[in-house]
Amino acid sequence: MNIDILELAALGLVLVFYAIIWYLRKKKDWSFTKATFLAVGLGVIVGLAFKNKYTYYSAFGTIYTRLISAIVVPLLFFSIISSITNLTEKINLKKIGLKSVGFLLLNTLIASTFALLFSVFFHIGKGFQYQLATDYKAEEVPSFIDTITNLFPSNLASHYVNGEIVPIVLFAIFVALAYNALIKYGETDIKIFKQFVDATNKILGTVVSYLIDYTPYAVLALIGRAISSHTLSDLLPLLSVLVIVYVLCAIQIFLVEGSLLTAIGKLNPIAFFKGIFPAGLVAFTSQSSVGTIPVTTDSLKKLGVQEDIASFVASLGANLGMPGCAGIWPVVSAIFAINLLGIHYSVGQYIFLIVLTLVVAIGTVGVPGTATITATAVFIAAGLPVEVIVLLTPISSIADMARTATNVVGAATATVLVAKTENELDLVAYNQKNPEDKQDSESVDLEHANA
Repeated sequence: MNIDILELAALGLVLVFYAIIWYLRKKKDWSFTKATFLAVGLGVIVGLAFKNKYTYYSAFGTIYTRLISAIVVPLLFFSIISSITNLTEKINLKKIGLKSVGFLLLNTLIASTFALLFSVFFHIGKGFQYQLATDYKAEEVPSFIDTITNLFPSNLASHYVNGEIVPIVLFAIFVALAYNALIKYGETDIKIFKQFVDATNKILGTVVSYLIDYTPYAVLALIGRAISSHTLSDLLPLLSVLVIVYVLCAIQIFLVEGSLLTAIGKLNPIAFFKGIFPAGLVAFTSQSSVGTIPVTTDSLKKLGVQEDIASFVASLGANLGMPGCAGIWPVVSAIFAINLLGIHYSVGQYIFLIVLTLVVAIGTVGVPGTATITATAVFIAAGLPVEVIVLLTPISSIADMARTATNVVGAATATVLVAKTENELDLVAYNQKNPEDKQDSESVDLEHANA
């Protein structure tokens, strides 16, 4: 076995940089975002210092992609069952449950469709120079008919081994619906199953948080490898991806959400944007949909949404749908990978890509790294290399600010629409009118109800 001294030197430098990142995160309490940006810079240094010498240290990035791929299937399985079975425990479920899910998924459908159109039109990923890992084997994209039949489960163990996400997700939905049906008919002895699912879901969420915490180290290795094998100019197309993501998020927030409020709710979108601004700002800066829930709920109540509906739909929207993390980002990333690999996609296969985002959106979890999880699930189901997702990590943290704000505003829109269509929205509070205007508003509501 021949040992390359420069390869060992590159590995040694990476290990030194890892020690620096660890020290700053543990001893100086650096945030995940700061550590990730530092990892990008250090990866660039390693790549420039050791051209074409990445064999040893690139293994850290490969390990990350393997681990994150391994956790996706069980995480989605239990999170979907947990999310759907939670519906039976919510207030006003019979009135707002399905409607909430419908509006949340409608958001994701529109977001993923716009993302597909923009990404294909602007040829995201074309001209990007990047060498995939030597152990990567491209998978053939199935035909449209095969795709439909393969949606349904046959052997769960086989699906897991082969990374077939959709059949497992559908099976999880069937299980959750069966549980809800039994609970509805008073079968209380099965609640132990619910406890098991929720506990497992919580444990897997913690595992994911550990893996996401490892992201800066994987980023350093994969960026180092990318720089080592290519020039900096080859990486500039990443900036175009970031611009596209921000444009798509802006369209989703202001054009799509505003149009939904106007067309379905017959509401003034300007009043909504003013009221939800605090939640959007917290989401943008914190990059946490779940962490923003209290602010979102408070903003919705001030907009006149009944408290139970505000709490239910806003919480559900932090774990289901999520147009930024489950709609825009996975599709843009997938088109980037498709163009990078030069894969030809038919119209039917592009449509299936959108279907994948909807299926994955049902099982989106409110943990750090949600966009990575959803994108990974879509990539595995579509047979695309997961390491492309990690390659996009340098811009992912910046993109996550816009993605999270999009998620929160989308969930808030769904909440307002549910409240309005269920006559649980105080229009005086929503439109920020004077108290004396309330009687006129209630009269209009009564006329609509009688109509």
